Amino acid sequence: MDEESLLLSLELASGSGQGLSPDRRASLLTSLMLVKRDYRFDRVLFWGRILGLVDDYYIAQGLSEDQLAPRKTLYSLNCMEWSLLPPATEEMEMQTSVVKGRFMGDPSHAYEHTELQKVQIKEETRLVSIIDQIDKAVAVIPRGALFKTPFGPIRVNRTFEGLSLSEAKKLSSYFHFREPAELKNKTLLEKADLDPSLDFMDSLEHDIPKGPTWPRHTASSWWSHRDPISFLGSTSRDGHVLGRCSCLDAASQDRCQALGIRGPDPRH
Repeated sequence: MDEESLLLSLELASGSGQGLSPDRRASLLTSLMLVKRDYRFDRVLFWGRILGLVDDYYIAQGLSEDQLAPRKTLYSLNCMEWSLLPPATEEMEMQTSVVKGRFMGDPSHAYEHTELQKVQIKEETRLVSIIDQIDKAVAVIPRGALFKTPFGPIRVNRTFEGLSLSEAKKLSSYFHFREPAELKNKTLLEKADLDPSLDFMDSLEHDIPKGPTWPRHTASSWWSHRDPISFLGSTSRDGHVLGRCSCLDAASQDRCQALGIRGPDPRH
C-alpha cells in the first residue's frame, strides 16, 4: 500500500486480523510522507510489521520511477524514525538460514551459531533476508496496475481502474511483484497471446504451491499466511501488508515460528 491510500488499506487489512492503533496510523501517515520527500522516492509502500519479543519492526519500501528497480527497504521501531536497510544478498540468506525462533526486536542483537566455528549473525541481517524472501514468494500485484514503456522502464498505470469481478477471480489476473523468473523460459508460442506492455512479470496462473508462503485464493480476497492482499474490484486500490502470520496447521506454525513471525493473536 502506498502512503496516499494508507488509512484505507489498513482498514481493509484489518479484516484478516491485522491492525494498528490510531496513534500508530497517524505517525505512519506523517512519517512516510517525510520519507518519500527526504529520500526522493516516487512511491512509498508500507510493507507491514514483524513482531519481536522486545519491539516490533515496522517496514516500508521506497520505489523509484521504474517500479521494478531494486526497492529500498527501511524499518522503524516507533513509526516515526526510519533507518535504511542494506540490499539482500545470497550470502545473507545462507547465513541467516540457520537462525530459528522469534525476532528480538533489537537490530543490534547478535545470534550465535556454532557448527565448525562460532559465528555471530546480527538481527538486522536476518531482517533483511526475511523481507527479501517474503517479497519474492508472495508480493502480488493485479494485471494492468503497471505497464512497460517502449524504452524499458516500468511505470504506474494511471489509467488503471481495477479488475472486473470476473477477472478478479482469475489467477492469470495477478503477477508476482518482482523481476520475472519464469517468463523468459516460455516459448515464442506461449508468449504469442501476451501483451508485452502488461504481461512482463510472472503470472500466478502456473504457480506450483510450495508450502505456506504461496498466495492462496478465496472468493472474497487474496491472502497468504504472511502477506494478506487487499483489492477493491473495479478500482485502482490494491495493497499487501504483513502484520502477523495466520497459520492454519501445525506445519505452517512451525515454519512461521522458525522465521520468527508470530502466529494468530488469540485476542483477535
